Amino acid sequence: MRQPRKEIDITTFRGRFAEHLRSLRLAAGLSIPKLSEQSGVPIPTLEGWEGARKSPSIDRFPDLAKALKISVRKLLPKE
Repeated sequence: MRQPRKEIDITTFRGRFAEHLRSLRLAAGLSIPKLSEQSGVPIPTLEGWEGARKSPSIDRFPDLAKALKISVRKLLPKE
């Protein structure tokens, strides 16, 4: 059973990225497992990024952007 989603601190880059990635994933109509399958990023890593428990690794951005059908630049949250 999944834990309830914790409040994300959007004052940090990690928090802003977490919220942004989740909104991009949902807008693309992808579940975390499907995004994992299409991007090659492991499910626990994606969950860590969306939960603001892990910082994103820039070397994963090209595959992530391709799976979301966006440019790498659009992965970065606006300040």
